[in-house]
Amino acid sequence: MKDEDFERVQIKSNQTVDIREFVELSEIEPVYFNEPYYLAPAKGGAKAYALLRNALERTGLVGIAKVVIRPPREHLAAIKPLDGILMLETLRFQDELRSPSDVPVPKVEIGPKELEMALSLVKAMASKWAPAKYHDEYRERLMELIEQKVKAGGKELPAPKRQGKQPAQGKIIDLVSLLQESLGQTQKAGKGRSAKTKQARAEHKKAA
Repeated sequence: MKDEDFERVQIKSNQTVDIREFVELSEIEPVYFNEPYYLAPAKGGAKAYALLRNALERTGLVGIAKVVIRPPREHLAAIKPLDGILMLETLRFQDELRSPSDVPVPKVEIGPKELEMALSLVKAMASKWAPAKYHDEYRERLMELIEQKVKAGGKELPAPKRQGKQPAQGKIIDLVSLLQESLGQTQKAGKGRSAKTKQARAEHKKAA
Protein backbone atom coordinates (compact mmCIF):
# COMPACT_ATOMS: atom_id res chain seq x y z
CA MET A 1 0.00 0.00 0.00
CA LYS A 2 1.20 3.49 -0.90
CA ASP A 3 0.17 6.88 0.44
CA GLU A 4 -1.90 7.38 -2.72
CA ASP A 5 -3.90 4.26 -1.91
CA PHE A 6 -4.87 5.58 1.51
CA GLU A 7 -5.86 8.92 -0.04
CA ARG A 8 -8.25 7.12 -2.39
CA VAL A 9 -10.27 5.66 0.50
CA GLN A 10 -10.00 8.65 2.85
CA ILE A 11 -13.32 10.06 4.03
CA LYS A 12 -13.37 13.86 4.05
CA SER A 13 -14.68 15.75 7.06
CA ASN A 14 -17.71 17.91 6.25
CA GLN A 15 -18.40 19.09 9.83
CA THR A 16 -21.82 17.41 9.81
CA VAL A 17 -23.37 14.67 11.93
CA ASP A 18 -25.35 12.20 9.84
CA ILE A 19 -28.05 10.72 12.12
CA ARG A 20 -29.21 7.30 10.87
CA GLU A 21 -31.71 6.22 13.58
CA PHE A 22 -32.82 6.64 17.17
CA VAL A 23 -32.52 3.93 19.84
CA GLU A 24 -32.92 3.44 23.58
CA LEU A 25 -29.74 4.39 25.46
CA SER A 26 -30.07 1.29 27.63
CA GLU A 27 -29.76 -0.89 24.51
CA ILE A 28 -26.16 0.24 23.91
CA GLU A 29 -23.74 -1.83 25.97
CA PRO A 30 -21.10 0.23 27.89
CA VAL A 31 -18.19 -1.43 26.03
CA TYR A 32 -19.19 0.42 22.85
CA PHE A 33 -18.73 3.94 24.28
CA ASN A 34 -15.39 5.54 23.55
CA GLU A 35 -14.85 9.34 23.69
CA PRO A 36 -17.28 12.22 24.50
CA TYR A 37 -17.56 15.57 22.71
CA TYR A 38 -19.84 18.57 23.28
CA LEU A 39 -21.87 19.70 20.29
CA ALA A 40 -22.67 23.32 19.47
CA PRO A 41 -24.99 24.49 16.68
CA ALA A 42 -23.51 25.84 13.48
CA LYS A 43 -24.51 29.30 12.27
CA GLY A 44 -28.22 29.32 11.55
CA GLY A 45 -28.75 25.93 13.15
CA ALA A 46 -29.81 26.96 16.66
CA LYS A 47 -33.49 26.05 16.19
CA ALA A 48 -32.74 22.62 14.72
CA TYR A 49 -30.28 22.04 17.58
CA ALA A 50 -32.89 22.97 20.19
CA LEU A 51 -35.59 20.84 18.55
CA LEU A 52 -33.36 17.76 18.49
CA ARG A 53 -32.24 18.30 22.10
CA ASN A 54 -35.81 18.72 23.35
CA ALA A 55 -37.06 15.73 21.36
CA LEU A 56 -34.35 13.50 22.80
CA GLU A 57 -35.07 14.75 26.31
CA ARG A 58 -38.80 14.01 25.90
CA THR A 59 -38.40 10.56 24.32
CA GLY A 60 -35.35 9.30 26.23
CA LEU A 61 -33.84 8.16 22.93
CA VAL A 62 -30.34 8.78 21.53
CA GLY A 63 -29.39 9.39 17.93
CA ILE A 64 -27.03 6.97 16.19
CA ALA A 65 -24.89 8.80 13.65
CA LYS A 66 -21.86 8.65 11.39
CA VAL A 67 -19.30 11.43 11.76
CA VAL A 68 -15.78 12.20 10.57
CA ILE A 69 -13.90 13.96 13.39
CA ARG A 70 -10.30 13.41 12.40
CA PRO A 71 -9.90 12.24 8.80
CA PRO A 72 -9.49 9.68 7.43
CA ARG A 73 -11.44 7.82 10.13
CA GLU A 74 -15.19 7.61 10.15
CA HIS A 75 -16.79 7.12 13.55
CA LEU A 76 -20.03 5.70 14.78
CA ALA A 77 -21.51 7.96 17.45
CA ALA A 78 -24.38 8.38 19.89
CA ILE A 79 -25.96 11.82 20.36
CA LYS A 80 -27.70 12.46 23.67
CA PRO A 81 -28.85 15.46 25.72
CA LEU A 82 -26.87 16.52 28.78
CA ASP A 83 -27.59 19.52 31.01
CA GLY A 84 -29.25 21.56 28.25
CA ILE A 85 -26.78 20.77 25.46
CA LEU A 86 -26.12 17.88 23.09
CA MET A 87 -23.23 15.53 23.63
CA LEU A 88 -21.74 13.28 20.97
CA GLU A 89 -20.00 10.15 22.19
CA THR A 90 -18.06 8.09 19.67
CA LEU A 91 -18.80 4.39 19.64
CA ARG A 92 -16.65 1.43 18.75
CA PHE A 93 -17.73 -0.66 15.80
CA GLN A 94 -18.68 -4.22 16.66
CA ASP A 95 -15.69 -5.73 14.85
CA GLU A 96 -13.37 -3.66 17.06
CA LEU A 97 -14.52 -5.47 20.19
CA ARG A 98 -13.21 -8.77 21.44
CA SER A 99 -15.82 -11.36 22.29
CA PRO A 100 -16.19 -12.03 26.05
CA SER A 101 -16.11 -15.74 25.26
CA ASP A 102 -12.46 -15.33 24.20
CA VAL A 103 -11.42 -14.34 27.73
CA PRO A 104 -10.12 -17.38 29.69
CA VAL A 105 -12.01 -17.21 32.96
CA PRO A 106 -11.94 -20.50 34.93
CA LYS A 107 -15.17 -21.79 36.40
CA VAL A 108 -15.19 -21.99 40.19
CA GLU A 109 -17.76 -22.96 42.79
CA ILE A 110 -18.78 -20.23 45.22
CA GLY A 111 -20.19 -21.10 48.61
CA PRO A 112 -23.09 -19.16 50.17
CA LYS A 113 -20.92 -17.85 53.03
CA GLU A 114 -18.22 -16.64 50.63
CA LEU A 115 -20.80 -14.79 48.57
CA GLU A 116 -22.35 -13.27 51.69
CA MET A 117 -18.91 -12.00 52.79
CA ALA A 118 -18.32 -10.43 49.36
CA LEU A 119 -21.75 -8.78 49.42
CA SER A 120 -21.11 -7.38 52.90
CA LEU A 121 -17.77 -5.95 51.83
CA VAL A 122 -19.19 -4.31 48.71
CA LYS A 123 -22.12 -2.84 50.65
CA ALA A 124 -19.74 -1.49 53.32
CA MET A 125 -17.71 0.30 50.62
CA ALA A 126 -20.76 1.61 48.73
CA SER A 127 -20.89 5.38 48.23
CA LYS A 128 -22.35 8.03 45.95
CA TRP A 129 -20.42 8.71 42.75
CA ALA A 130 -18.36 11.88 43.26
CA PRO A 131 -15.82 12.25 40.43
CA ALA A 132 -14.33 15.42 41.93
CA LYS A 133 -12.64 13.43 44.71
CA TYR A 134 -10.48 11.52 42.21
CA HIS A 135 -7.42 13.19 40.70
CA ASP A 136 -4.86 12.38 38.05
CA GLU A 137 -1.81 12.31 40.34
CA TYR A 138 0.64 11.95 37.45
CA ARG A 139 -0.70 15.09 35.76
CA GLU A 140 -0.60 17.07 39.03
CA ARG A 141 3.02 16.07 39.67
CA LEU A 142 3.94 16.87 36.08
CA MET A 143 2.41 20.36 36.32
CA GLU A 144 4.31 20.96 39.58
CA LEU A 145 7.55 19.96 37.86
CA ILE A 146 6.84 22.30 34.93
CA GLU A 147 6.24 25.19 37.35
CA GLN A 148 9.50 24.41 39.14
CA LYS A 149 11.43 24.42 35.86
CA VAL A 150 9.86 27.75 34.85
CA LYS A 151 10.84 29.30 38.19
CA ALA A 152 14.36 27.86 37.86
CA GLY A 153 14.78 29.81 34.62
CA GLY A 154 16.60 27.03 32.79
CA LYS A 155 18.81 26.04 35.72
CA GLU A 156 19.21 22.39 36.54
CA LEU A 157 16.82 21.23 39.23
CA PRO A 158 18.23 19.34 42.23
CA ALA A 159 18.01 15.57 42.05
CA PRO A 160 14.78 14.26 43.56
CA LYS A 161 15.03 12.80 47.02
CA ARG A 162 14.64 9.10 47.35
CA GLN A 163 11.19 8.35 48.55
CA GLY A 164 10.96 6.33 51.71
CA LYS A 165 7.95 4.53 52.99
CA GLN A 166 4.86 6.22 51.64
CA PRO A 167 2.34 7.40 54.23
CA ALA A 168 -1.00 5.68 54.23
CA GLN A 169 -3.54 7.59 52.16
CA GLY A 170 -6.72 6.09 53.51
CA LYS A 171 -7.66 2.48 53.88
CA ILE A 172 -7.45 0.55 50.62
CA ILE A 173 -9.22 -2.78 50.58
CA ASP A 174 -8.07 -5.55 48.27
CA LEU A 175 -11.28 -7.43 47.59
CA VAL A 176 -9.57 -10.34 45.87
CA SER A 177 -7.14 -10.86 48.77
CA LEU A 178 -9.97 -10.81 51.27
CA LEU A 179 -11.94 -13.32 49.25
CA GLN A 180 -8.91 -15.58 48.92
CA GLU A 181 -8.24 -15.31 52.66
CA SER A 182 -11.85 -16.17 53.39
CA LEU A 183 -11.69 -19.13 51.02
CA GLY A 184 -8.51 -20.38 52.69
CA GLN A 185 -10.10 -20.16 56.13
CA THR A 186 -13.16 -22.02 54.88
CA GLN A 187 -11.01 -24.80 53.42
CA LYS A 188 -8.93 -25.11 56.63
CA ALA A 189 -12.08 -25.28 58.71
CA GLY A 190 -13.40 -28.02 56.45
CA LYS A 191 -10.18 -30.04 56.82
CA GLY A 192 -10.26 -29.60 60.61
CA ARG A 193 -13.81 -30.94 60.80
CA SER A 194 -12.80 -33.87 58.58
CA ALA A 195 -9.82 -34.73 60.83
CA LYS A 196 -11.93 -34.59 63.97
CA THR A 197 -14.49 -36.88 62.38
CA LYS A 198 -11.82 -39.44 61.41
CA GLN A 199 -10.33 -39.30 64.91
CA ALA A 200 -13.71 -39.84 66.49
CA ARG A 201 -14.39 -42.81 64.28
CA ALA A 202 -10.99 -44.35 65.10
CA GLU A 203 -11.59 -43.96 68.83
CA HIS A 204 -15.02 -45.49 68.44
CA LYS A 205 -13.56 -48.56 66.69
CA LYS A 206 -10.86 -48.90 69.38
CA ALA A 207 -13.44 -48.81 72.14
CA ALA A 208 -15.50 -51.45 70.36
